[in-house]
Amino acid sequence: MKIIISGATGLVGNALAHALRDEGHSVARLVRAGNAEAGDIRWDPDAAKVDLAALEGADTCVNLNGASIGDGRWTPERKSLLRSSRLNTTRFLVNAFSRLTEKPRAFLSASAIGFYGSCGDEILTETSASGTDFLSELSREWEREAQRAESFGIRTAVLRFGVILSTRGGALPRMLTPFKLGVGGRLGDGKQWISWIALDDVVGVIRWALADSHATGPVNVVAPSPVRNAEFTRVLAKALGRPAVFPAPAFALRLLLGEMADALLLGSQRVRPEKLLALGYPFRFDKLEPALRSALADP
Repeated sequence: MKIIISGATGLVGNALAHALRDEGHSVARLVRAGNAEAGDIRWDPDAAKVDLAALEGADTCVNLNGASIGDGRWTPERKSLLRSSRLNTTRFLVNAFSRLTEKPRAFLSASAIGFYGSCGDEILTETSASGTDFLSELSREWEREAQRAESFGIRTAVLRFGVILSTRGGALPRMLTPFKLGVGGRLGDGKQWISWIALDDVVGVIRWALADSHATGPVNVVAPSPVRNAEFTRVLAKALGRPAVFPAPAFALRLLLGEMADALLLGSQRVRPEKLLALGYPFRFDKLEPALRSALADP
């Protein structure tokens, strides 16, 4: 297959591109001019520029654009960047599809379990309602832009990613620092649920969704065994051989990070991958400890 990936230089995009090429697929990355290599497709979504001819004939497209949610306090300027890097690029990409003679058969677009907001002990599936905070609103709008592709006859799935376990990027490297310094511990009261997934399974789910025509609409990309923050902390400390006796009080996290603390660290999301389980996706890592040990062993 000819597969186009936007956001291919990020954690998931880079791993996915390598895996697909190893399988013999033709992968074209959508990149800005300064990052272009042979075989890439140049685009500038801010200036509404893309090589439409290079998009023709692609079998599928995977959209992974978006500035990192956790890289900076959520000032008004930062929120604007988080929105534009997701909504504007997705809108431009779908608009480009509408102008193609030969449109892709499938479009997979990133989203996040932040869609649900903080829901305590409630078990969340793809049919659960959205929340009311900033991340919920952002995810809803992001998905809405992606799902416009359906009107052009393109099979569309939005992938609601949980916490991705990898030392190459994402949340895990930030979690490791206090433990390595011997001052790790639970966050707040530790009762909040963490819905996680190994990077290998993220890539596996995307590869499955590219090929399976039943992969449509929202898909929870999480492992089937979420854990409370206290349990996550215990397992991570064990895997690192470090203590976990210094809890971070909720008030201190809010003072340090503001609104972001409640959304990313203190919020509770007990998410079930209903569609993946129903369609028989074979998880490589369905338990936390083996997933963490594998991630930590990745050179």
